Amino acid sequence: MTPLLGAAVAILLLCGLLMLRVPMLVAIAGAVFLNFYLSGAWALTLPQTMMSGLGRFVLIALPLFVLAGGLMNAGGISARLFEFARAIVGSLRGGLAHVNVVTSMFFGGMIGSSTADLAGTGSIVIPAMKANKYPADFAAALTASSAGIGPMIPPSSPMILYSAVTGVSLGALFLAGVIPGLLLGLSQMLIVAYLARKRGWLPYAAFSLDVVWHSGKRAILPFGLPLIIVGGLVIGVFTPSEAGAFAVVYAMFLAMFVHRALSLRELYRVLANAVQLSGELLIIVGLSFALGAGLTNAHVPDFLVGFIDLVVVVDSPYLRILAMMLLAILAGMILDPLIPVLLPIILPTLIAYNIDLVHFGVLMVIAVVIGQVTPPMAIALVIAGRIANVDQMRVLRANMPFFWGIVLFMLVAIAIPGLATWLPDLMRN
Repeated sequence: MTPLLGAAVAILLLCGLLMLRVPMLVAIAGAVFLNFYLSGAWALTLPQTMMSGLGRFVLIALPLFVLAGGLMNAGGISARLFEFARAIVGSLRGGLAHVNVVTSMFFGGMIGSSTADLAGTGSIVIPAMKANKYPADFAAALTASSAGIGPMIPPSSPMILYSAVTGVSLGALFLAGVIPGLLLGLSQMLIVAYLARKRGWLPYAAFSLDVVWHSGKRAILPFGLPLIIVGGLVIGVFTPSEAGAFAVVYAMFLAMFVHRALSLRELYRVLANAVQLSGELLIIVGLSFALGAGLTNAHVPDFLVGFIDLVVVVDSPYLRILAMMLLAILAGMILDPLIPVLLPIILPTLIAYNIDLVHFGVLMVIAVVIGQVTPPMAIALVIAGRIANVDQMRVLRANMPFFWGIVLFMLVAIAIPGLATWLPDLMRN
């Protein structure tokens, strides 16, 4: 069997196992072992390649940010951010739906994970929307899509993984996500405004500067976390791992001693969940590096370059990036997490095409967001549907305006790289 054919069999096995709902860790391990067996590679290269991938210094930050996110999630900040968002945009037509989006923008900036955003805000926003006569499927769909803003706005777990695989500065990636994240939230609010006018949804609450002031004071300390982290990384005060450690200390102090919403028993649960999630992610990262190395040895990136050149008949960077994004979206429909599994495979192709890795990092996060609301996995729709107690297919249909909005936003982000690169370039200069 030729190396390329063996690599194809390994990829098909991975896709097949994931379609059968086999856990990601088991599926990717099976694909890696099969690829090594079919290629006849020296067995010791597998642990060596895995340890080489896990040796990336920036990966130390991943479990720290996961823990910080868990502490903030359990620390009672969701209600404070919801109140502040309600005070700012609740007076708009369809106000509670706007509050949903703005709360996700606030909360996602603290946590950096869409599923954590869903767990933190969905349990507050979805029941509130249902109580105010919004359709349950719409409330779930909007929450699932707005949660996708979280990985765009720093700190961001997918961007930490992207930095580990590519070697791109984490500070540059965090800055690159700020403008696209804000614009993605604005685009969802425009869709909400259109639907609210069409369906006659009313404002949620009258605007009051006094309410904005008092709710803002209650929410100001959580806002310090992303500001200090990003500022410290950009200025050079923190390394990524030091930023993660600071985030843990800040979040623990806030949750236990300021808000007093985190008991020792709850702290133990948060620590246990962070260890479990971080362990799974890091093993997947190590296996992904091994799979990427095996596929590179089988000349899969060369095949991918040739295939894209065959399909994209016009010499256009836009079309090449679009082709890579279509591949990422298709993979994201079944891969979760997407970045550590796919990126080691396509990274040589990105380098061959001289694609800006900071720009593509933001695009990859958008692909993650699209994958989380697209069947067959659609993890964000599943979680939101469970919170709203509504069928997943109804949530999928209600989500179509937001799905196409994210797709349109992706096309704009591909066409205008400056949306992602302007702020990092400005701070670098």
